[in-house]
Amino acid sequence: MLPPEIQRIVLLIGLAATSYLLILAWNEDMQADRSPISYSDAPLVADQQTNAIDTSAIRPGVVDQFQSESDIPDVSLLSNDELPTSLSTTDAFSESLAQTPESRLVVVTTPKLKVWIDLLGGDIVRVQLPQYPVALDLQDTPYLLLEQNQNQTYVAQSGLIGPNGLDKNGQRPQYSSSVRELTLDENDGQSDLVLSTVADGMTVEKVFSFTADKYLLDVSYRLTNTSNVAFTAGMFTQIKRDRKAVLTDDSFSLAPDPYLGGAITTIETPYQKVEFDDLDEDVLQAENTGGWVAFLQHYFLSAWVAPADQQIRYYARPTKDNNYLFGFTGPAKVVQPGGSGVWSAEFYAGPKDQVELEEISEHLNLTVDYGFLWWIAIPLFKALTFFHDLVGNWGVAIILLTLAVKLALGWVSARGYRSMANMRRVAPAMKKLQERYSNDREKLSKEMMALYKKEGANPLGGCLPMLAPMPIFLALYWVLLESVELRQAPFMFWIEDLSAMDPYFILPLLMGASTYLMQSLNPQVGDPMQVKMMKLMPIMFTVLFLFFPAGLVLYWLVNNLLSIAQQTYIYKKVENERA
Repeated sequence: MLPPEIQRIVLLIGLAATSYLLILAWNEDMQADRSPISYSDAPLVADQQTNAIDTSAIRPGVVDQFQSESDIPDVSLLSNDELPTSLSTTDAFSESLAQTPESRLVVVTTPKLKVWIDLLGGDIVRVQLPQYPVALDLQDTPYLLLEQNQNQTYVAQSGLIGPNGLDKNGQRPQYSSSVRELTLDENDGQSDLVLSTVADGMTVEKVFSFTADKYLLDVSYRLTNTSNVAFTAGMFTQIKRDRKAVLTDDSFSLAPDPYLGGAITTIETPYQKVEFDDLDEDVLQAENTGGWVAFLQHYFLSAWVAPADQQIRYYARPTKDNNYLFGFTGPAKVVQPGGSGVWSAEFYAGPKDQVELEEISEHLNLTVDYGFLWWIAIPLFKALTFFHDLVGNWGVAIILLTLAVKLALGWVSARGYRSMANMRRVAPAMKKLQERYSNDREKLSKEMMALYKKEGANPLGGCLPMLAPMPIFLALYWVLLESVELRQAPFMFWIEDLSAMDPYFILPLLMGASTYLMQSLNPQVGDPMQVKMMKLMPIMFTVLFLFFPAGLVLYWLVNNLLSIAQQTYIYKKVENERA
């Protein structure tokens, strides 16, 4: 028969092991319950005729402002108020793509993009990102950003509207192409895909210019007027998407849902979110010189970018098929008989790469949204990138960043630990005072303050080491959540993705143990109930950190270890000074 003390220890170990296994099983179940996403290369389907239209969620009158029966923007949205506004359009997608999908698609493949373009309208109806696997266990499956099928709508559209525009009267122009596939390798530089059509004496080419090493492509219209009348039209660009959440297996529990919705830039607001719920209440109209309209999701975005000197009009609205449009129109141009004209815009589909986005257009890098602590997060990300460039491992970079932060805030922590050392030293005298004046709270308070002053102790000083790194901790949380560079970034051993939670919860358990060790070094003074609550903190922290991204837990664990080392050193130093 084992002694009672040994029995209790064995029981606690058994309970701890059982709890650990239960949490692991729960986590696996949570991952398994997520709705699967299809990433197959099945033919695209966009049969709008078979989709039921539900208008119950749209406020009456909202869509009507923009010609409710069409996805194509009203001509009145052109940046030229002198144009007539009586253009009538109906269903811009009356013909079903499901009938002949293969004959309607042109595929362009570059090292960074695989793009499907519909010859009806020249819309981008599908985009894959070959350099970004959809999941750790699906390394050969590229991430699917844009898609058009029975279950999902996310396409990039563009066209010409106006008195002579090709996109009118419920029809999209039917283009032809001399090639059905275009492939660029790393050494090809730039190549053009040219779609062409002839209508009413006008020869129109829709040109997609791809660059091998970029996610950005140029979309332009080149028109030659061989008729005897003037041609007047303006270019529109828009992103059409449903509001379905993007589910991937690299998400982590208890994290806030990353922003899913639109965004624009204006003179007054460099970065303005446009949420779905707001559009259900009222449509958006705004003006700007240059700028962009984007659709954001976790780690990735698509964006139409206007020429920097062009006056544009933004618009965003719901559609009757329960999708949403985010776009802009440019100024109308007049092409006289015998003349030619060009309309152009740029389209980006890819990761939220801050460096690349900043080069494309002003304020586009702000789509990497770090929240209200952006002023801390941006320098943190730059420092993290610097360390990664040195060592080539994001986990090691986080460790080096933690060390740098600790050195920068070392003087704050040192003051706090010195105060805590003095509190530890006066703890026996404090206990005697509490026993002596247990029935006189006022007298006890006065004597305690006198003792603190005499010995240079500050009961609040111990809060500084914990509070100082908190803003950095929160900012780093958003860096890990938003920075695509850390998506699926491995560290070592079992940590294969620093942006996801530790699959075996080892780092959180180590972090909890380090928190307990730190607490054991602190003086146990104050109200007994307070002391008991403080003893529960390591457990509470451990449970909370179970569901944080591994990179964030790694930062806090390393910070704890460095704090323990600094705390131990200062305690010994203070003791030697008083000896």
